Amino acid sequence: MTFAETKKLYMDFDITQWEDYASRFGAKIIDFIPSLIGAVLTLFIGLWIIKMINRLVKKFFAKKDYDATLEKFIADLINWTLKILLFVLVVTQLGVESASLVAVIGAAGLAIGLALQGSLANFAGGVLILLLRPFKVGDWISAQGVDGSVKEISIFNTRLVTFGNQEAVIPNGKLSNDNIINYSSLGIRRNAQTWGISYDSDIKLAKDILLELVNEQETVLHDPHPEPMIVVTELADSSVNMSLRFWATNDDYWALHWYILEEGKRRLEDKGIVIPFPQRDVHVFNESGATFSSKE
Repeated sequence: MTFAETKKLYMDFDITQWEDYASRFGAKIIDFIPSLIGAVLTLFIGLWIIKMINRLVKKFFAKKDYDATLEKFIADLINWTLKILLFVLVVTQLGVESASLVAVIGAAGLAIGLALQGSLANFAGGVLILLLRPFKVGDWISAQGVDGSVKEISIFNTRLVTFGNQEAVIPNGKLSNDNIINYSSLGIRRNAQTWGISYDSDIKLAKDILLELVNEQETVLHDPHPEPMIVVTELADSSVNMSLRFWATNDDYWALHWYILEEGKRRLEDKGIVIPFPQRDVHVFNESGATFSSKE
């Protein structure tokens, strides 16, 4: 076979092969076009449905009194969940195996979850706090050994402003699993002050003085709330201890507490009621049998 014949045979084979490839590619494109059109339609229809659902969610929250952080979180969660589902549907429409795609997404989610265990615990705690609402912004709470006013509740942590104007940041994971005392949720609080007087002082007179002082205050709550009272609670080593109890609103609580402490001490002293220091009786015996007593 001559060179010219060999070249002609090669060219004929090459043209035939390319025609075959082009025919197969064209057939695949024709077969793929319906899937592509279906995927595009699914994408646009899905985005429109997601947009409508987001509007319905916003209208629902507008009628409810939920925390703004919780509303934004739930709206974003619904939005991204629907978009992920739409992505899976579109990719499946294009011919990708949905089982394999779900397995990849699941494996990635597991890896991320293991790497961010602490953050996910705080995330879950934040969701629980926003849903159950054991406290809200502005409440005075005690948690994790910190007392303060709630400044901000976010998904991962809660910020408190302490009595000394210090900002405390508490992870929501620990906060949601610990005891929380909310001093503001009920609107009123009972003040219980302990007063100690000497054993030589008149108990009835001391009780009358303190009870009269409390009843003079206009901000002290009365009926239907429990009336102010004072009772003897302990016969201590150096004093007779009494508990003075009364109710007040959260706004008036501390002003009343400080005023009654100061004014109560002044009135007791004016009437000769002694508020004793801690003391101890010491008895000394010598060899002659004489006894000497002293107080410390």
